[in-house]
Amino acid sequence: MKTFTKFSFIAFLLLSINAIGQTDTTQLIKDWKRAKAYTLEYLETMPEAGYALKPTPDMRSFAEQMLHLTDGNYGLTSAALGVKSPVERGASEKSTDKSKANTIKQVMAGYDFVIESIKKANPAQLGETIKMFGNNEMTRLTALGKCFEHQTHHRGQTTVYIRLAGTKPPQEKLF
Repeated sequence: MKTFTKFSFIAFLLLSINAIGQTDTTQLIKDWKRAKAYTLEYLETMPEAGYALKPTPDMRSFAEQMLHLTDGNYGLTSAALGVKSPVERGASEKSTDKSKANTIKQVMAGYDFVIESIKKANPAQLGETIKMFGNNEMTRLTALGKCFEHQTHHRGQTTVYIRLAGTKPPQEKLF
């Protein structure tokens, strides 16, 4: 009986370890699609003239904040999943066309890159450990979480810009 119990325990551990290394990407994709829709609401809410708005001279403009968010989406996803980014590092924010239409186009393309990269990722690989931000070790899934945190942070900063432009920011989208 003790041998069977030990065998059962070892089998359970092996199955658990295998499950830890695999992640279903369904919820991850849903969250990124929600983030994309929420960011689009922010982009559409800001009037065209507000895209050049800087709360102080040393801050990014609204367009630059959103394009920086996009550079993060490309760069962090590329590093997290080991896929090639279609955009050079920092190229979105350096864009000379920071109009509302072009900013929306670039930001949405960045979200599409993240979503499509996650769809193509092998879920088992999300548990692999990689090095990012110097020698910081983390799983690919954790690195994607850092990317999600980055875009959330910069979208949140633009709430102040929208209010300074005399407009009401979109309602929070948690679900």
